[in-house]
Amino acid sequence: MGVVIDHQVIKSIGSSGQISLGKEHAGRQVLIENPEPGVWVIRTATVIPDNERWIHTPTVKKNLTAALAWAEKTPAKASDLSKVKISKTHGAKRKA
Repeated sequence: MGVVIDHQVIKSIGSSGQISLGKEHAGRQVLIENPEPGVWVIRTATVIPDNERWIHTPTVKKNLTAALAWAEKTPAKASDLSKVKISKTHGAKRKA
């Protein structure tokens, strides 16, 4: 593991330039900042794919929060399928 000194750990960088942070962090993504030579700040991070970034916008977050609040206070009820209108194009292939 290395020598622990007041929440700090002394480790050696291997000949391949790697350092182990421990198996408990295996598979995690991290941000590595280099604010000055010889100084690294390593923080765990969660990366959001570009095609999912839209869901984290303030408007969508607000709408999702409202929808979830409505769902929590509104009891589920059975639908009368005989009253549901089905579009004539339902199941038909649509032009792009």
